[in-house]
Amino acid sequence: MVEAKLRDAEHAALLVVDVQPDFMPGGALPTQGGDEVVPPIARLLERAPSRYVVATQDWHPPGHISFASSHPGCSPFEVIELHGVDQVLWPDHCVQETRGAALHDGVPWRHADLILRKATDPLVDSYSAFRENFAPDGRRPSTGLTGYLRELGVEQLYVCGLARDYCALWSAEDGAQAGFGVHFLWDLTRPVDASNDASVQRTLQAAGVEIVTGVP
Repeated sequence: MVEAKLRDAEHAALLVVDVQPDFMPGGALPTQGGDEVVPPIARLLERAPSRYVVATQDWHPPGHISFASSHPGCSPFEVIELHGVDQVLWPDHCVQETRGAALHDGVPWRHADLILRKATDPLVDSYSAFRENFAPDGRRPSTGLTGYLRELGVEQLYVCGLARDYCALWSAEDGAQAGFGVHFLWDLTRPVDASNDASVQRTLQAAGVEIVTGVP
């Protein structure tokens, strides 16, 4: 791990993943200490240390296929096979137009250049900012973010937000696979399950993602 410092701001983007009330303590799918990242992320956006800011917003239609409630007899956090791969079944969360799906009002989103809504397909889950999860045809459809960042000349990507062990992780992996230099702002993420932290670090390192500690 290295200490936090945003480099090459001219060609850098900050990716803020799913900072929404449903992922805060007391929300429908709380992360562990998710509310703790809100003030430092807000300060980061106010200082505008990178040239571009992209935010993602989990935005499920009611009855989404990833919800346990959509599978009779199943419970939240149960794992089933879906489209040929393992799928965690989640509590209903970040349902379109609900308060829990809103972007957290403690962050100055006016600084965001793009707000990307994901998981809008009722039949496909979507963790990553770059690609949806596996669709029925076995593909992982693109969200278009790679092309958007390329058009802006972005080369370095700094990832923060929620959850560390799912959406932030998958976004960092896919960003590295797309050819960006990815830096994972560890202290500006929080997990659904902290017991996953060691596995998350190994996965990031294997993907070539730099894990950054501290707050830039």
